[in-house]
Amino acid sequence: MGITEVGRMTVEFTEENIYELDPSELVLADRVAGRMYTDPEIFELEMSKIFEKTWVWVAHASELPKPGSFKTTYVGRQPVVVTRDRKGQVHTMLNRCRHRGATVCETRSGMVNGFTCPYHGWSYGLDGKLRGIPYPDGYEGILEKGEMGLKKLRTEQYNGMIFATFDHDIEPLEDFLGDVKMWIDRFMAQGAGYPLKVLGTHQFTFKGNWKIQLENTTDGYHFPIVHRSWMATVDEETADMMSFMTDEQAITHVLSDNGHSVMQMVPEHSDLLADDGSEPLQPRFDGLVADLRANGVAEDEIRRLVYSMHGTGFNLNLFPNVSMSISFLRTLRPVSVGETIIEHIALGPDGPPEIVDRVNRERMRAHENFQGPFGFGTPDDAEGWDRVQRGSIGGPELPIMVNRGGGREVRSGEGWPTSHVTDESGMRAAYAKWKEMMSDD
Repeated sequence: MGITEVGRMTVEFTEENIYELDPSELVLADRVAGRMYTDPEIFELEMSKIFEKTWVWVAHASELPKPGSFKTTYVGRQPVVVTRDRKGQVHTMLNRCRHRGATVCETRSGMVNGFTCPYHGWSYGLDGKLRGIPYPDGYEGILEKGEMGLKKLRTEQYNGMIFATFDHDIEPLEDFLGDVKMWIDRFMAQGAGYPLKVLGTHQFTFKGNWKIQLENTTDGYHFPIVHRSWMATVDEETADMMSFMTDEQAITHVLSDNGHSVMQMVPEHSDLLADDGSEPLQPRFDGLVADLRANGVAEDEIRRLVYSMHGTGFNLNLFPNVSMSISFLRTLRPVSVGETIIEHIALGPDGPPEIVDRVNRERMRAHENFQGPFGFGTPDDAEGWDRVQRGSIGGPELPIMVNRGGGREVRSGEGWPTSHVTDESGMRAAYAKWKEMMSDD
């Protein structure tokens, strides 16, 4: 039985066996064990078997705009620094001095010529090579500088999305992404002819396991329930656009065996380049249209910019740590079995200021209204995630159900397992990959 198929269980979770089962036995075709959210030993295995063995998203290319640019972040729990060297090459390196283990950078981002450890002054280039050691006379014959650079991760990128991995023998990034690449291209098209750039970011912590958030971005079932307060604040046209519970065209595709999926909430906006001009622009953007016209922007460019204001109409979930969600990026960072840091990254077109500045201000206001720390979506989601963590401690033998839509899953013309947008196909796909990576073999 395929893991995305729903049928008879092969293992029963009971009070007697729930703590005896191997981690890979905790994922069944239609349910997973709540122990996966609460067991510290499972969390430790996830860090080594998943986050240190697969491609993990670390940066968007616009965060490294020039040679000398850097960004500090994490791969799992391991601190890393992502740089662009003088030749334009992107590197990801462990943020740990090779001498006594201190971090070489504590700043989130910026411009540098290199990194110097503040403890003993060992200095490293943008490519991680060890450049200098103070008072080197004690190291003659016992240290080879060429062998003591910062530990490097394999780093590759696709259409501005930069990924890194500790596993240097892993399949190439483009193979790992597979059919996801088409959806990344579609997501990037919201730049309306310009590259996308990061406009700003914000972080928050929720008291729950990282997989709870991984599920959320491919969970259309919760949207009109959890986010009904937001739905009440938007214009009627936007509310109608997001009322997809009974829309048969709103579907979820499982895109590969690597746990990736796409949830099309507004399928008519999935491909912005397919816009034929027949859909009227929303009246709420009349002021923006007038401003762009006053700046001499051509009508076809105005159309592209304003039509893309709502983003792409889909959530693209990339296992294990990033989603391309309608118009922004959401990343997760596991801290402990019951704590996760979420970062929301607002995006907008990178073009002439007289054209894109007004557009990006409007995009930021929309981002703040839903994803922002004082918006509607983030607090509502986080409350749900916290409650799942608190509740899953009770009745450890009771499973977490991921069976919705299992009986109506079909294959699309592309061969993708497909079901309704409110179904849990994407979750089953992610847990299938989790099961594979957590298996002893």
